[in-house]
Amino acid sequence: MQKKLKVVAATLVLLSLSACGLFSEKIDETKGWSATKLYSEASEELEGQHYERAIQLYEKLESSYPFGTYAQQAQMQIAYAYYKSQDQAQALAAVERFIKLHPNHANVDYMYYLRGLINFNDQIGFLNFIYEQDATERDPKATREAYAAFKQLVDKFPNSKYTPDSLDRMRYLVNAMASYEVHVARYYYRRGAYLAAANRAMGIMNDYRDSPAIEEALFIMIRSYDKLGMTELRDDTMRVFKLNYPTSKFLDEGKKAERHWWKLWN
Repeated sequence: MQKKLKVVAATLVLLSLSACGLFSEKIDETKGWSATKLYSEASEELEGQHYERAIQLYEKLESSYPFGTYAQQAQMQIAYAYYKSQDQAQALAAVERFIKLHPNHANVDYMYYLRGLINFNDQIGFLNFIYEQDATERDPKATREAYAAFKQLVDKFPNSKYTPDSLDRMRYLVNAMASYEVHVARYYYRRGAYLAAANRAMGIMNDYRDSPAIEEALFIMIRSYDKLGMTELRDDTMRVFKLNYPTSKFLDEGKKAERHWWKLWN
């Protein structure tokens, strides 16, 4: 009798465990949904800023209906949803995947544009702290990558509706990169590395000719040449400076100029 009770007890335990497994199994509410319904529901979630849920539904759509326009559109929306959720790595991966799979898609220009936006927003964060963080500690990699992405769009799709905005952003990014270089040159000057400061400023002259940062780059060169005792180069650079920036704030005379120099950089 006791043996039978043990068998019954063991059977009940097994049945209860099996039942738990059955009841705990998650029901797939999207089972049987059409591609249209999946896309519609995912788009509603995206519009409501429920990005994680939107991505899940777009991925379900892509896996259930891998062929056709809905699947391709879902891939684009996945990249956008990751971008909006500020998941840069996943957003860029989704963009690269789409470009690789559909290089001739009618809207592939948007993916090039989105790639630029993803990096552009990342470098905006870097610029927000430009006066709070030491210049040599910042990495302008995202700035360069954003510029390269927008440039690729402009070169490949000059008539794209995203090209005008890309050109505006490229001009902004050029100024951002030049500004970074000025901060590095200033950093060198303040630490007595005058030759390095002059060379960095010269690089700005060569690489960012139309940037407003040129004014300060020239002034750094003047000050660096003066500290190095290169009076001829200092005077030649000063002539160029005065010719191009006759009303510059850096042209104060004597000690006043020196005080302004340090006031601006401290």
